Amino acid sequence: MAIGNDEKRVVITGLGTVNAVAGDPREFAAALRNGVCGIGPITLFDTTLFHTHNGAQVKDFQPRATIPRGVSLKRMSRSDLMALTATFQALAQAGLDPVPEALREEMGVVIGGGAGGLLEAEAFFQDYLCTAGRAARFSRLSPVSCAATANHLTTQFNLYGPKATIMTACSSGATAVGLGQDLIRSGAARAMIVGGTEPLCRMTFASFNALKAVDPEYCRPFSGNRAGLTLGEAAGILILESLMGARERGAPILAEVLGYGVTCDAHHMTAPDVGASGAVRAMRAALTDAGLGPETVDYINAHGTATPPNDLMETRAIKEVFGRRAWEIPVSSTKSMHGHTLGASGALEAVVSVLAITEGFIPPTIHCETRDPECDLDYVTTGARSVAPEVVLSNSFAFGGNNTTVIFGRFREEGVRRG
Repeated sequence: MAIGNDEKRVVITGLGTVNAVAGDPREFAAALRNGVCGIGPITLFDTTLFHTHNGAQVKDFQPRATIPRGVSLKRMSRSDLMALTATFQALAQAGLDPVPEALREEMGVVIGGGAGGLLEAEAFFQDYLCTAGRAARFSRLSPVSCAATANHLTTQFNLYGPKATIMTACSSGATAVGLGQDLIRSGAARAMIVGGTEPLCRMTFASFNALKAVDPEYCRPFSGNRAGLTLGEAAGILILESLMGARERGAPILAEVLGYGVTCDAHHMTAPDVGASGAVRAMRAALTDAGLGPETVDYINAHGTATPPNDLMETRAIKEVFGRRAWEIPVSSTKSMHGHTLGASGALEAVVSVLAITEGFIPPTIHCETRDPECDLDYVTTGARSVAPEVVLSNSFAFGGNNTTVIFGRFREEGVRRG
């Protein structure tokens, strides 16, 4: 039985990413399949005084390898440049570089983020304090706003459709995907650039160190000796289009966004609700939005931060939603490879979910060394599996109890089959 109707179906036609293990989607798929770890010493700033010195930093980032010479990079932050690089990749794959003039008024941007240009702001104030203001140029503060990335993208590609910036902590990128789907379904747009971007910076690093939420070595999601997350940086971008619009222009269709759910714990500033009610409601809402039952899900891309309470809460939530079948569904956390990229994480893991579908494999959870008796699901700890999932559920459970679940499916003309 097909899900939905063609007028409401939203498909993915392009992917882009810059992260600690890869500079584009093709490299990313290979790194995920091979369990490559991008965690190592941070060189962007001095970490001497912190509990950990490791992070998932994008090494040797060269924006000009992707962004054409004619594009000005002035007053762009590292976060903006990662997003712009990933967007050029995604648009090229979608066959939308350049974006046709007829589409520009019906194409928009939704970006999830957090730190924005904070790395550049930190550098500015360091210069200001060290030189009593003599070496400080206030124009360097222009990319500080988290809204700057969406502004740059709409300006660069001459897009006049809906534009928004989402800030719901670690679920921002996932929520951006869901909002983009809604805008297309409602007829407010025909196509959307959606995703998230997040740089490493001193303030974020200091905050998580102060919370004692970081592992001094590397994150070990669901492992019995897990000791916290590893911060990372990345951009993940997806091109969403109405199925009708993608068909009209003969676009390559990679996968389909089937549905999403958003809930709030209303519980604590940083700690998850150990009862898992918010996570349960997010997954169930996504399944309802997609018109699917729990029996249809083939793979769960977990939030999986490697913080003891979060991994336990997510495990409980999966058991509540999927019942006896919970132990049969492969679950993995790719944060073990690319780190926790905060505002970008939901978007980056959306890219992971699509790659799992298109490339026919389930990525592993690396570093899962010892068994936690309360985390007893199938966490795919012994390498990638050559399994082609039809339906992937991706979780993003953020600080402040901001929960988002997005469901992706293999594209079939007749729609995803139920059961």
